[in-house]
Amino acid sequence: MTDLQTISPPAQTMPPPFPAPRPPARSGTGREVLALEHVKRGFDKEHAEKLVLDDVNLTLREGEIVGLLGRSGSGKSTLLRIIAGLIPASSGQVMYQGQPVNGPAAGVAMAFQTFALFPWLTVLQNVEAGLEALGVAPRQRRARALAAIDLIGLDGFENAYPRELSGGMRQRVGFARALVVEPTLLLMDEPFSALDVLTAETLRTDLLELWTQGKLPTKSVLIVTHNIEEAVFMCDRILVLSSNPGKLVAEIAVPFQHPRNRLAPAFRRLVDDIYARMTARAANEAAKKGLGLGSRLSQVSTNLMAGLIETLAGAPYNGRADMPEIARSLHLEVDDLFPTVEVLQHLGFTEVREGDVFLTPQARAFAEMGTQERKVMFARHLLEHVPLAARVRKVLDERPGHRAPRVRFEQELEDFLSDGAATETLDAVIDWGRYAEIFSYNDQTEIFSLEDVET
Repeated sequence: MTDLQTISPPAQTMPPPFPAPRPPARSGTGREVLALEHVKRGFDKEHAEKLVLDDVNLTLREGEIVGLLGRSGSGKSTLLRIIAGLIPASSGQVMYQGQPVNGPAAGVAMAFQTFALFPWLTVLQNVEAGLEALGVAPRQRRARALAAIDLIGLDGFENAYPRELSGGMRQRVGFARALVVEPTLLLMDEPFSALDVLTAETLRTDLLELWTQGKLPTKSVLIVTHNIEEAVFMCDRILVLSSNPGKLVAEIAVPFQHPRNRLAPAFRRLVDDIYARMTARAANEAAKKGLGLGSRLSQVSTNLMAGLIETLAGAPYNGRADMPEIARSLHLEVDDLFPTVEVLQHLGFTEVREGDVFLTPQARAFAEMGTQERKVMFARHLLEHVPLAARVRKVLDERPGHRAPRVRFEQELEDFLSDGAATETLDAVIDWGRYAEIFSYNDQTEIFSLEDVET
């Protein structure tokens, strides 16, 4: 299956461009469309498999939108591709409409965050592409594509090229191309994350209106997101994935009817509750495990860390803040806020309890310091709490020339992490170590040293 298409056989007769509007189904009461049983996915690291997904079980029924919510690294997109039949599970079973998925599944379409349009094709030609791959006759192909374009709100732009469209319009083309094949199951991989806030909100609302009015030619939707408010706004159920490896740790029913009011007290309470659940688990795991040499680290800038500490130290927070409120006021997504708070927690600057973040006394002192004093304190916390930073400095201290190649530490990390995670982790420590002035690093030669560092 290529992006936004299915493997359904072409119809033999000319059907209407889209099915007649269906009455909205009551969520969770329809026929089972999808079932995953004990699904695992890993990669081989010198014959010791590192799990990306571990023992995932879920079901999806007709008439419901289900959200997969989790941070980067939780395996959300990997799980979606397993469901679509684009990649196999290492073990377990995926059942679609009662049949095992052993390749691209008929009746399944996927929409991606990056639009995935062909720049040399017009809007009409892009929407027709999936139908053409299925062997649909030109006349029928054109009629269905025009109906999909009209449905998604792009009537009049059939002959435009992607370069002439805004980001929101390009994503509408992506939706039209997914819907034109009339999929039973629509998979959406963070479809609004590449859009600005207002465009994303408009597109969510329009899509939900089509869904609730029964105008979408699809029976179930599975949407991957890292945006908690988006999940509560759109979904009937939310499945929460933990990270490293991805494992379903919560299933949350969303009891609100559409359209939903983001400012309603019950809506806000549910958002707060999900933040609390996700942060509590992350905080407990962090407290339980601590950091080891092979722990994965997120690449969080020191500017963002310092900025968050300053914000929390000042009014109206005065050292304590509700995480959803911080996310809204600073326009931070989960993938920005959670890693920042988590890194600060590892460094001894924050604590997280029941969805609230608290500054430690050290962080309050940090907020009052000048630039050089902050660097000294950050260096002390970095060497004390991040074993990889301490290892780099120790190796440099012990070597006669006080120099070491990047590959020396990267290979050590790759005993514990995937290549990508090892690179990200080492890059994070390089950025923090430079700021703290505990070592120097030359990007061209990829050499660590103690040049220009007070020893």
